[in-house]
Amino acid sequence: MAATLFAAPSHAFAQEGFSWAEDFLERIAKVDEQTSGELGVYLKDLDSGVSASYHGDEVWYLASTVKVPIAIAIMRRIDEGTMSLDTTVRLMESDYVDGAGPTNSHKPGTPLSVRYLMDQMLIHSDNTASDLLISLVGLDAINAVTAELVPQGFGPITRLADVRRLIYGEFHPAASQLSGRDFLRLKQQPQEAGRLSLLAKLIGVQRSEFQKISLAEAYKRYYATPFNSATLQAYGDLLSALIQGRAASRASTEYLISVMNRVETGTQRIKAGLPKTVGYAHKTGTQVSRICDAGLIAPPPYRQAEPAGQIVVVACVRGGASTAKAERALRGTGEAITASGVLRL
Repeated sequence: MAATLFAAPSHAFAQEGFSWAEDFLERIAKVDEQTSGELGVYLKDLDSGVSASYHGDEVWYLASTVKVPIAIAIMRRIDEGTMSLDTTVRLMESDYVDGAGPTNSHKPGTPLSVRYLMDQMLIHSDNTASDLLISLVGLDAINAVTAELVPQGFGPITRLADVRRLIYGEFHPAASQLSGRDFLRLKQQPQEAGRLSLLAKLIGVQRSEFQKISLAEAYKRYYATPFNSATLQAYGDLLSALIQGRAASRASTEYLISVMNRVETGTQRIKAGLPKTVGYAHKTGTQVSRICDAGLIAPPPYRQAEPAGQIVVVACVRGGASTAKAERALRGTGEAITASGVLRL
């Protein structure tokens, strides 16, 4: 069925003959008008294959939603039999990254299971757990997942620690030497001036040698790179491949969906706008001036053998005045999905 442009905005696309798609995009445009930043949404009904896109063909920074392809790469190794959920990895001094989750409370040398790390990475969006899992499979394997399942529209995925190094590297290239413990110390500085003074001390240079930019500008420059970014449609295609069993075995797919159903972050995002009668297996992402929420809406409980009614949604806000206001836009996205009629309840 041919895609058609409708309702004026050149960034909004629906498919002919499906009133829910047009209604949804009209509602999303209104949500965007009330948002202090920019809203992007990609929505796909897996039963019909019909999709609706609002800025979904643009490249967006994905933040922690990149942890889903990390999880897929891990499950592929489990499918191959080279590791299991009970495989352990030792936490090293170099593995610490600031962010959510309890992994940082463990001492260096502590053995942690893949099962524990998967829970922390997906449910709590734990960056240290994520980098430990990356160390098990390697970045090449993770980027091979996106290249295979989504040949176009996905940028390279990096370690979460390297996200910090790249951002601080906008001030001085010596930031590439920052350690995991350094990130924790930097995060403890509540003011930008104190953080930059500490950064200079940690990398052994004078503040006068820094690029004359603010931390906000450093983030902006980093977001202009291709790292950890993709179009919303490309990310939606990745989720579709997972849900349809093209990313991992059936057992591994069901395991990942079950963990994503237990995500505890983003309770005021898309989920808050959906009916309580539907399931929402998802992953959130949060960083300075960037928040996302992406996942599968389905009648619970999730059963791959009975896929009727499944909807993939990917939504991000960039440049919002605050996380709370950006989350309000994502809640509005959930409300627009509910009101559009795409959910067959």
